[in-house]
Amino acid sequence: MSRKFHAEIVEEVLRARERIYHVNGATPFQKFRVDTIDADIFLKREDLSAINAYKWRGAYNAMAVLSAAEKKRPIIAASAGNHAQGVALAARRQGLKAHIYMPLSAPKMKQDMVRKHGGDHVDIILTGDAYNDAAEAALVAAKKEKAAFIHPFDSLYTIAGQATIADEIVLSGQGPFDYAFVQIGGGGLAAGVATWLKIHYPNIKVIGVEGENQASMKASIEAGRLMTLSEIDTFCDGTAVKTPGKLTYKICRDVLDEVITVSNEEVCAAIEMAWSLDRFVPEPSGALGLAGLVKYAASHEKQVKGRKLISLICGANMDFSKLRLISAHSSVGAQRQKYLRFEIGEQKGTLLGLLEDNFADVSVSAFSYGKVSHTQAWPVIAFEAGPETLDALTARLKKSGIAYEDISQAPDIRYRAINYDPRLCRDPFLLHVHFPERKGALRDLLKRISGRANICYFNYVYTGEEIGRALMAFEIEQNVSKQDFVRLVEQAGVTSRPVDKATAQRMFYVSDIKA
Repeated sequence: MSRKFHAEIVEEVLRARERIYHVNGATPFQKFRVDTIDADIFLKREDLSAINAYKWRGAYNAMAVLSAAEKKRPIIAASAGNHAQGVALAARRQGLKAHIYMPLSAPKMKQDMVRKHGGDHVDIILTGDAYNDAAEAALVAAKKEKAAFIHPFDSLYTIAGQATIADEIVLSGQGPFDYAFVQIGGGGLAAGVATWLKIHYPNIKVIGVEGENQASMKASIEAGRLMTLSEIDTFCDGTAVKTPGKLTYKICRDVLDEVITVSNEEVCAAIEMAWSLDRFVPEPSGALGLAGLVKYAASHEKQVKGRKLISLICGANMDFSKLRLISAHSSVGAQRQKYLRFEIGEQKGTLLGLLEDNFADVSVSAFSYGKVSHTQAWPVIAFEAGPETLDALTARLKKSGIAYEDISQAPDIRYRAINYDPRLCRDPFLLHVHFPERKGALRDLLKRISGRANICYFNYVYTGEEIGRALMAFEIEQNVSKQDFVRLVEQAGVTSRPVDKATAQRMFYVSDIKA
């Protein structure tokens, strides 16, 4: 970075201070204790800002410097959500009109919030499948209409606005700091924050954090030129950018010490950590920095011990429906849950023997099985425990010669697909089975039905309730009636009720099933 350009950034950050504090005061900067990390951790809570995300800073600053002529025409912007909200807020506060292009995949909640913050000052145009598609359409419209385009990241004024986050960190009086973990989408946040922190703390290490399947900045820095990803994962929708900015690339290349990536599961674990320790729920992109901090600290224990670490919680705008997916994958990301696929004989008692002999000290958090052979079975069991207990479990399985594979990251696990062949199930009897969520409850049930029935389908996942809910199909021995079998099941301390006939027919294609 040239000295001249460095001076321009410093000058614009100082000017941005006065502009943006008309909208929002400094956001909280709080200590955050993680028992497994021997360091002082501080979180910059941008999720508590005017739009529950940091993007208002850059948008407001960039719009404040427009010329009088530019302000007469509607300004144009493109965003997957949070920048759109910032532009909407700035348009209303500054009395401007904005046309905001958003991808068709933009969360409905973010669209609703754009309308809330902007009111009659904004129009939303939905186009394209991702941010880059919406941005291309917006740039075409801006050129055609000779309108100002408010870039979400690749603008000196946007970068300067985002840098005021770091300015507040410096003014907090908590420094100096040793490490900062900053999420990267297009790079505006990382460029501004890293530049300002480096000015005030020359020895600080600033680590950029990207989702592992959307790491366009990491790819660009490693290649030594701007790179465009052919496709990107949009789980962290706020940072889903195929190509980083030309300007932000040059700055990040010079000021970032390293760029690391985290998986979606690790992001989910960071969101769960935020909820568990301090009762707030960031959006996936908002938790990227925290996920990176946790991952880096785990692999650099000596380096971070006793140090001061910063992470940005940069947003909390998320559709409520996404919480289910986050909850389902947080345990895997925190390395306290493993999905293991076993190969056992399809004979009576083999599943019970597997559970009794090997898993007495761990909790079963999910179970999926479908009959696909008369001789072999491949149940998938999820175990939840501490990392050391799970490592001991897998070591014990290897020592015992039990065939298994770890499929925790497999697509069929992500989508909860269960393979089964209904043609192999003899007169399947489907039950809703409810049992107490405690260790050994499943084993108690299997003991009770041993010799009376064979399981040909089993679908269970822990939901956080006191009662576990499973859908199970049984092949009952011919000398046992279905009424007697239900009573037998309930003697194991569970409750059950038959699945309706229509559902049973859909699942097993059998016309004469009696519910």
